[in-house]
Amino acid sequence: MTILRVAPAMAGLLLALGACRDEPIDPDVVARAGSHMLRVNQVVELLLDQEQYPAQADVVEGLAELWTDYTLLATAAEADSTLRNVDLLPLVQQRIDQEMLFQLRDSAIQVDTTVTESDLRSRYEGDASDVRFRASHIMLGYPLQATPAQRDSVRDRLQALRGRIEAGASFADLARQFSQDGGTAAAGGDLGTFGTGEMVRPFEDAVLALEPGEVSDVVETPMGLHLIRLDERERVAFEAVAPDLRNRIRAERTTRAESLFVAGVEERGGEPALVDGALDVVRELARNPGTRLSGRAARRPLLEWSGGSLTAGRVLELLRFEEPGFHQQVVNSEDEALEGFLSTLARRELLTDEARRAGLAPPPETIDSLVAEASAQLRTAARRLGIFPLDRAPGERPEPAVARAVQGALAQNLSGATPPVPLGPIGYQLRSTTSHATFNAGIGRAVLRIGELRASRGPSAGEGAVGSPSPTDDPAGP
Repeated sequence: MTILRVAPAMAGLLLALGACRDEPIDPDVVARAGSHMLRVNQVVELLLDQEQYPAQADVVEGLAELWTDYTLLATAAEADSTLRNVDLLPLVQQRIDQEMLFQLRDSAIQVDTTVTESDLRSRYEGDASDVRFRASHIMLGYPLQATPAQRDSVRDRLQALRGRIEAGASFADLARQFSQDGGTAAAGGDLGTFGTGEMVRPFEDAVLALEPGEVSDVVETPMGLHLIRLDERERVAFEAVAPDLRNRIRAERTTRAESLFVAGVEERGGEPALVDGALDVVRELARNPGTRLSGRAARRPLLEWSGGSLTAGRVLELLRFEEPGFHQQVVNSEDEALEGFLSTLARRELLTDEARRAGLAPPPETIDSLVAEASAQLRTAARRLGIFPLDRAPGERPEPAVARAVQGALAQNLSGATPPVPLGPIGYQLRSTTSHATFNAGIGRAVLRIGELRASRGPSAGEGAVGSPSPTDDPAGP
């Protein structure tokens, strides 16, 4: 189970996880995490000389969010080195639910796993996936922004070449002379060997319809127009593919049995019905996975069925385990795709409820092991950042030691010496138990101050260099 992900580049700093808030507070405060404050002068110290990061609000906000994660983790680790004071159960709940679903499948879904020799032979004879093909082609492409007349002209040229082949001309010689596929023309159009699924669909369909030695009619693909000759068709020996076929047949039977079982569960629970406005709520949650929902908002149903519902709070929990790229996909999804996503989540909830009613659950030792694993990952992350154990002077209070360690970790991240460690779901969990905020006024003051100081000393060599890194480039390279 991966809870903590090491970001490959400082682009992670630009991913703001929470909304800014304007509160009556010292205008020089950029962010607050518990009793800790990130001030404008600290942000300036971190970013002033790192000119690969422009003086922009999104850069400062992303830095403030990472500071919040690090500060909360360092504070929790300092208070209790075992991190038992952090409720890690929500972080492993998905794994617990998955274990319950496995138990449900094993106890309630009966699958015939016996695959006879006759079953294997029948699949072998009717399955093209174990066939290898060798083919050649002559390809002509369309001109850019081709008119209908130009497209017809290209097709006519290929038809004329096909006529010459039927009259006895060499396919390979014509491919060398006319094919516009630079990768195969010199070899007489030879494409080598390939199996099903390796070519674009129109090309593959044409190949499957040919007998060795036959030449196709003109075939259109996204690359252009083709004449295709099938040179060889060879089936992999039965003995070589029989073990894979056996596993494939068993997997298909399991999938069918699971689908029938799920259909029965859905029938008993009633088909989930989409609540008005649900898609807009999901998109908003995906835009702001760090948002904190009130109890009433978290209980808002998005899909309902007899005896249950998929709530906004549950969807938010699941989104927090996904990468930012997935969040953006949800935001940009068409309504139909988003409805399918919610239906998949609702199906999982239905099955999980079924498992609970059946009294299924992982043994306590399994749950303890999952929690211990999450705790170990947290400690590893804290050590990697140098924020645990804290370097404290004799008699020094934990607060200044935490502040110094976090500032040092961020400086290392910004310079490229170490990669940032966004905490993902654990960051959300830490925030759920501690007051925190970022402030527009402080962010604005930090941006203005960095811009003024950089302008006052003139452009640096790095700023004037051609090809200097953008905010999302990895200073350390690939």
